[in-house]
Amino acid sequence: MNIDQIQIKPMEPNNIKTTRENLKKIIQTVSELTSNIKAILEENFPFVWICGEISNFHIPASGHFYFTLKDEDAQIKSVMFRGQNRNLNFDLEDGMCITGLGRISVYKPRGAYQIILEYLEPKGAGALQAAYEQLKNKLCEEGLFDKRNKKRLPFLPEKISVITSPGGAVVHDILNIIDRRFSNVQVEIIPVKVQGPGADTEIVAAFKLIDDMAALKTAPDVLILARGGGTIEDFQAFNSENVARAVFESKIPVISAIGHETDFTIADFVADLRAATPSAAAELVVPQKSDLTLKNAMLSASLKNKFYQKIDCLRDKLDGLSNRLVDPKKKINDFRLKTDDCANRLFRLLVKKIEQKRERLAWRFNMLSVNNPATYMKNINEKLKQTSDNLFIYLKIYLNQKRSRLQELTARLNALSPAAILARGYSITRTIPKGIVVKDPALVMPGQNLEVMLSKGFIMVEVRQSPFRKINNH
Repeated sequence: MNIDQIQIKPMEPNNIKTTRENLKKIIQTVSELTSNIKAILEENFPFVWICGEISNFHIPASGHFYFTLKDEDAQIKSVMFRGQNRNLNFDLEDGMCITGLGRISVYKPRGAYQIILEYLEPKGAGALQAAYEQLKNKLCEEGLFDKRNKKRLPFLPEKISVITSPGGAVVHDILNIIDRRFSNVQVEIIPVKVQGPGADTEIVAAFKLIDDMAALKTAPDVLILARGGGTIEDFQAFNSENVARAVFESKIPVISAIGHETDFTIADFVADLRAATPSAAAELVVPQKSDLTLKNAMLSASLKNKFYQKIDCLRDKLDGLSNRLVDPKKKINDFRLKTDDCANRLFRLLVKKIEQKRERLAWRFNMLSVNNPATYMKNINEKLKQTSDNLFIYLKIYLNQKRSRLQELTARLNALSPAAILARGYSITRTIPKGIVVKDPALVMPGQNLEVMLSKGFIMVEVRQSPFRKINNH
């Protein structure tokens, strides 16, 4: 509404001018009003905790998160800038219920209020647990947990590397158990942090070191990734994606031994074998030396008995073959006689086969002579000549018949031709210019020009008198 359109009650001229100036002072522009609302909201709601369900979630090229938080009765536009959302340990998606800390703001170009979130965590479940489940599902879909990707452990490794903290009881347990089970196995400790900031980076670096050793042919035969028990926060390094991918990409078989039997980490699912505890990993990585010694003795005795039994069996078989063996000279004479008999039979069979082929060739030659193409062509030529002569005679008779018929029709046509009638002295008179044939003198008038057609041309005449018209005048 324009201020000049406001209805003002009649008053003194000076009062009217003052009222209009006051109204102009209190009217705000859209930008001024929006700025005032923005200032009020941001001053009264600097930081608020809010919970709700995510909908319309999308990420533009800028990398910021834009979505709507809603409950049963209301909704609010929400944004989380890239600098804050890169610290999230889980992925946002439509339908997820979250709790967040943020500040209320107004987006002036649209005049819409929104909440700018600084922190988010899933509602009901902790952020670490949600990140754990999301990473687990992601890696499972990529195939990092598939059994076909698992490497087989060596039966008796010569060298074992243990990636763990050097100051914990885990190292002593593993060394004691391996030494008790198989004392002369080489064990090396690769010290890393197993919890806290930077732990995952050190673990990944340890796997990189092992891969470099593999290129130099100094790598161990098997790896043990171990640490003691703790909470999910303590296991965060083993639940990170970069550690999981380092375990998966390791060229050396990996045994994970993290926490207690009820503790599961992402590294456990990716590793080639999971041990319930570090002590169990030490028992799985090497066999019991005394058991191997006993089994070796038993196998040696069994092999010796089998070997002697085989020798006896072969000796008996050799004796049987020696008794059945015939004098080679006699065997050669038998084969010589058999060869001569086969040669004679082959010669007779060949001669008989040649005679059969010769008789069949003579029969074929006789059949070919009877059906000589030259004789056949001569008969065909004679028949063709006779047919050609007959055709010429028939054609001549046919032409004579047609010529006679043509002459007869020509004579009849000439008899009926107007030209023949004119040749006998008749003429045809026609009017000019319409060319109407004059059949009645009543059709012409004196002075009218006519055309007379003769057998050899035309003449032009003029009517002097029409007798029929003259009689009628009298």
